[in-house]
Amino acid sequence: MIKWRKSSYTGSGNDDVCVEVADLGGRIGIRDSKDPGGPRLGLSQRDFGGLLTRIRRGELDVEQQES
Repeated sequence: MIKWRKSSYTGSGNDDVCVEVADLGGRIGIRDSKDPGGPRLGLSQRDFGGLLTRIRRGELDVEQQES
């Protein structure tokens, strides 16, 4: 059985943005906690580290545009 946990990089409090991670035996699993049966990503530890670096730099931020 896979043990998912809330990522320490996820927002806190009542934040709707919640990512869970799991050790998949050499890979890191990522899923949306609001949709646990939905799509999942499996990344190597190296790729997961690269993703975290890009997130910290703000390279993946999406600005919402007002209509």
